[in-house]
Amino acid sequence: MKTKWTPKSCTELLKEYTPAHTNARKLIFHGVEGKDVYNITAPFWNEGEWYLAGRVEERSSEDSEIIFFTSENGVWTPKLNLPRFRLQDPFLTRLNNEWIMGGVQLQFSQEPDHHIEGWRTVLYHGYVLHELVHVKSGPWNMKDIRLTPLTNGKVGFFSRPFGVEGSIAVIGFNIIESFDELSETIFLHAHLFRDQFIKEEWGGANEVHMLSNGILGVLGHISYRDENGLLHYYAMTFGLDPWSLEKTEIKIIAVRSDFPPGPAKRSDLIDVIFSGGLTREMNGRAVLYVGASDTEAYSLDIPDPFLEYERLPAVSPETTSS
Repeated sequence: MKTKWTPKSCTELLKEYTPAHTNARKLIFHGVEGKDVYNITAPFWNEGEWYLAGRVEERSSEDSEIIFFTSENGVWTPKLNLPRFRLQDPFLTRLNNEWIMGGVQLQFSQEPDHHIEGWRTVLYHGYVLHELVHVKSGPWNMKDIRLTPLTNGKVGFFSRPFGVEGSIAVIGFNIIESFDELSETIFLHAHLFRDQFIKEEWGGANEVHMLSNGILGVLGHISYRDENGLLHYYAMTFGLDPWSLEKTEIKIIAVRSDFPPGPAKRSDLIDVIFSGGLTREMNGRAVLYVGASDTEAYSLDIPDPFLEYERLPAVSPETTSS
């Protein structure tokens, strides 16, 4: 691991990528009145059932809801006694035995235009999903805020500021004493990783895994818009020592062509996957959960991308500088 890398473009990273060569599985959702469900979380165990959260919306709109689903016979249906949130792109983590749930809140212009004027990440918390309440908000025009517990009880957070030194967007990271320290302004005070993306490309953290050696396994995305205006989003990972800020190079772990062709919300979203979450299996494999082309949700069996980071020497605040 190093504290600084020379960034590689998506084109260069794709040359290093080996397709998974396994069948993707489309997730089936009922009970949403024909709306699309995508940009899902990985399934998580809660109160004796498997749950996941998904972004639900009309094909012609981005006015979304986050809905919690449970599965029966391979079909995901809304958990009717849980709250719904007028947000996009859900994520969940556990801090101090509490659920932390977040999503992206949009600000729309007045009718009749009703176009998107801004967005921000908002956070809810609660000991049970039934009692999630809004507690924190990030700054406007920042997505991909993610939280993780650390080995010494402190909290790490990832951010994604725009327009840093001519870049479209970069990933930031910082450590705070506790969740209570979070505020709209503190998300602006993070160490910025200026060496992960070339200036014409961007990305963000989507889910964070605390590995057995103290390294953070980060699941995220890397993106760019080509000369024809088409967006390209790929699933990626990297490993981060939260104390020394040494990290591994980004690697792509899945692309849109790993999944069956399907409809796209817009013509520029054909080559888009959004990595919502990942579950690690016991056999050196993992299951990746993605949204595809802003219309569908899939899972994909892949080699566990975090194993190579877990083989690195253990890290801790006692052995590395913070």
